Amino acid sequence: MENFEYLNEIQIVAEKLIHSYGVLFMVTLFLRWIVSFTAVFLMILDRTKWKYSNNIMTSLLAPYLFSSLPHVIFQFLRTGEFGKWIALLIVVLWLFLPKNPNHFTESLEILGATILFTVVTPNELVVGFRDETYGGSSICMGVSTYLLGKHTKACGGSKNSFTQKDKITYTICLWLLFVYPIWAAFAPSST
Repeated sequence: MENFEYLNEIQIVAEKLIHSYGVLFMVTLFLRWIVSFTAVFLMILDRTKWKYSNNIMTSLLAPYLFSSLPHVIFQFLRTGEFGKWIALLIVVLWLFLPKNPNHFTESLEILGATILFTVVTPNELVVGFRDETYGGSSICMGVSTYLLGKHTKACGGSKNSFTQKDKITYTICLWLLFVYPIWAAFAPSST
């Protein structure tokens, strides 16, 4: 039974967090983390060999991720030296590595641009982009609606987007991206 004692500790911590912040806040925070990982997954998936020809603009995921990135990760990239070093590494990779389409830098191009966008954006713009009531939710809603609409149209309708095995991953991810701003608009702020 010693192997499962950490589960009891996790349950106690979860109960304390839910008691302190509330269920809606914790669900919003959980959705924010899931959506961030989903956006990164789509950024990487779009530039790899598994993409299909739907011609949706996944570069729009950069502002989506910027405005929905969890506060802990966002501040870690912006305030410390880590974000600056990562941005420098990205610039060096773009400048000095060959532009071979089979190279790994091609698959991380939008993600690298998002990190650069996060590190170098002035604080005045950050407040507007990440504001839960106006900027952040409306940017996320606009991007997710556009991407989901283009994807559904490229698949030939909602039914086809869920029934074609090569497109279902995109469909599920885009629906997750669509649900988060709706939930965040009505749930308590998750700063």
